[in-house]
Amino acid sequence: MNSELSSQQVKDIGEQGLLERLQRFCPPEIIGDDAAVLETALGQSLVVTTDVLVDGVHFSNLTTSPEDAGWRAAAANLSDLAAMGASPLGITVGLGLPSELRVSWVERLYQGMTECLQKYNTPIVGGDVVRSPVTTLAITAFGQVNPSQIIRRSAAVIGNAIVVTGVHGASHAGLELLLHPELEQNLKDAERTALILAHQRPQPRFDVLPILWKILTPNSQLSIAGMDSSDGLADAIIQICRASGVGAVLERRQISVPKTFNHWLPPEQALKYALYGGEDFELVLCLPQELASALVQHLGEGAAIVGSITPGSTVLLHDEQKKFPDQVLNLSQGFQHFGQ
Repeated sequence: MNSELSSQQVKDIGEQGLLERLQRFCPPEIIGDDAAVLETALGQSLVVTTDVLVDGVHFSNLTTSPEDAGWRAAAANLSDLAAMGASPLGITVGLGLPSELRVSWVERLYQGMTECLQKYNTPIVGGDVVRSPVTTLAITAFGQVNPSQIIRRSAAVIGNAIVVTGVHGASHAGLELLLHPELEQNLKDAERTALILAHQRPQPRFDVLPILWKILTPNSQLSIAGMDSSDGLADAIIQICRASGVGAVLERRQISVPKTFNHWLPPEQALKYALYGGEDFELVLCLPQELASALVQHLGEGAAIVGSITPGSTVLLHDEQKKFPDQVLNLSQGFQHFGQ
């Protein structure tokens, strides 16, 4: 990209000029009308999810390149589809942009989205662009799922095991390292890189679904509860319990964190990162104990049974060694958009 093109601002080429640039990232046979038409397979349900990301809230030039912002935005929406048991079909992108923003920044944003989406054969099928004082990115993702395989938050039952598909806290640790480079003193380069990559390039867990369906084949009528952990592990479990009208007990020592934490963070800080850090995009699933054990065994390192569903409505953090008192988990300790 030559210097003249890289210095162009959105106002220099206008809405139509920008749309012409961005249409290169979309399949030509799908875009061009007032809406995209997506064919789904017979006997499938359409799943739709939308996320809005705002500059200074969800991404920042201090910690996130345009490519990484695009990847994270796409991954967040795809993760929501995975959390419903769905496979992706396509996304639409809504942009609110300041007139002075460089066109090259927007193209790099789309490049990052495309890099993530290509892993899952998911096209950008349309969108909209408006002028805004703050850069805003709104993505709607479409997926399809067999109705018998829909994963809902409201399907947890007493006695279910709570499974996490991977470690928690890595993304938040990566963000802290980007904001405070001095924290990396006790880390090897590979450890630092892995944590930062967990923040900048999260991976939606579509790989879990075929393993889950294989394990459930003899129990095809069984409903599975779950969601992703984008707002933190504690948040996910609390949300599932609220939707299902149940409680939960988590075992402190079973919560899966990156091995790096063992020699880098004090145990209480590591636990806080895991419970409330957010943006790990793992799946949190509730299913019978025997099936949960089989799933964890198939998924391997990082996956774990972290607790069980109980009567009542309280979500407790428990220490079976009784070194720590039981702690009631709540949403106020994690990130809330309009919290104090």
